[in-house]
Amino acid sequence: MKDFNLEICIDSAESAIIAAANGATRLELCGHLMIGGVTPCTGLIKMVKDVANIPAYAIIRPRFGDFVYSDLEFEQMKRDVVACRELMVDGLVLGALTPDGHLDIERLKPLVELANGMHLTLHRAFDVCSDPFRALEEAIELGFHTILTSGQAANAYEGRELLKQLIEAANGRIDIMPGAGVTSSNLKEILTTTGATSVHLSAKTLRPSLSTHRNPNVYMGLPSIDESIIYETNPEEVKAARQVLETL
Repeated sequence: MKDFNLEICIDSAESAIIAAANGATRLELCGHLMIGGVTPCTGLIKMVKDVANIPAYAIIRPRFGDFVYSDLEFEQMKRDVVACRELMVDGLVLGALTPDGHLDIERLKPLVELANGMHLTLHRAFDVCSDPFRALEEAIELGFHTILTSGQAANAYEGRELLKQLIEAANGRIDIMPGAGVTSSNLKEILTTTGATSVHLSAKTLRPSLSTHRNPNVYMGLPSIDESIIYETNPEEVKAARQVLETL
């Protein structure tokens, strides 16, 4: 598959097995992808390391929502970085912003230092920053290896022109990885337009809950989320994405 990276984001051991078995080259390990992904628990990290034979990068995100963090949230992030390092996680996916939309250098720098040489991906906080080219240079200076981005658009296909410009500006100093809304159907055009060599997919499908009994008057989280369905990695979509990469 030449030098392409096919990263699949997962939030269960089952999905890790599916992704690894069907052509993924690495995993982004999250908790609760339905809300965009938060820091995975230690049990899930250990399970994924046991069942998947490809690198797994854990996201460090203390909560759903924006990327401007309180002092307590920052302390939590530091502890999560240390925990992931001790669990021998292969890499970290993290980000933090100042209220005016720039990378929070004062907080990212100690997180990078705590990572102690692990592979570092700047996550999609980049997509809501106020100046992507300034953030690009700051990410490089901080020591990040990858930026996961949709090109500051709703999805990577719509953001492909900015993605191309970022890859040209990066000039090999950092890997720009398109993500968000990437599918096997639009993957080829995204990669040929941008020149990217890494790509990030959710490749999700829905399966019904195993429960045969439901109380329609009760919900555990947001009432807008159907709790009778489970998100899981789609093996056919991972295979199809890998097949596209093998043609390039």
